[in-house]
Amino acid sequence: MADGIVTISERDLHRIEVLSKVVDGRMTIVKAAHLLAISKRHVQRLLDRIEITGAASIRHKAIGRPSNNKIARGVRDYVLMLVRERYLDFGPTLAAEKLQEEHGVTVSRETLRKWMQGAGIWLSRKQRRTFDQPRLRREAYGELVQIDGSEHRWFEDR
Repeated sequence: MADGIVTISERDLHRIEVLSKVVDGRMTIVKAAHLLAISKRHVQRLLDRIEITGAASIRHKAIGRPSNNKIARGVRDYVLMLVRERYLDFGPTLAAEKLQEEHGVTVSRETLRKWMQGAGIWLSRKQRRTFDQPRLRREAYGELVQIDGSEHRWFEDR
């Protein structure tokens, strides 16, 4: 929120429209609860919030803030440095276990896998898979004949 400008999502805008109809008496709380797919009690809570602090209070309070569970960028860089130095040939699961045991850094294997993929250290089996070159078709039927290339005369004195 800057200079009185409030950015609101489509969902919150729809909520404000429906709740304003309830405030004006053009819609019931039951109908509003059905339209918004929330309980009647929650509609009443939202109406109370609008009455006290205005329509902008419908907006989610955590918008624009970093997640509480976000791992600091410095930790990410440190972990990737350790993986590059010591655990380059390890998969994410084993690398996460070794980071925990050897360095005391706890990172989930899935988070580590995403970090390793982003840094180009880890490729999934599907991405690592190599394909054999297909054999080109022969020009005539029977052209592909197996020939014995051994030096030994083991078949009919040939």
